Amino acid sequence: MKTIMLVCNAGMSTSMLVTKMEKAAASQGVEAKIFAVPVSEVDQEFASQTIDVLLIGPQVRFMLDEYKSKFEPATKVSDINMMDYGTMNGEKVFAAAMSLLGD
Repeated sequence: MKTIMLVCNAGMSTSMLVTKMEKAAASQGVEAKIFAVPVSEVDQEFASQTIDVLLIGPQVRFMLDEYKSKFEPATKVSDINMMDYGTMNGEKVFAAAMSLLGD
């Protein structure tokens, strides 16, 4: 089971992307827990579970370096491609998350 957490300003817009990523995972037969949280809940989520991949929405991209220094190498941290985010391309975002894991 892979755990992928998306982070955005309020966790709202990324929740739509999560649904599309879940469909992509299911179609590929990958067991994954994918969820979205606002910036204010990131530390709480890391305290309560192991996160394999942390993907950062374009609106909070400024947090990328902070999250990388805080959570890598145990968790792979990256930003979400702005075009894929804007078009809600769950398949591409899921593929990007899996490539971070080397899968």
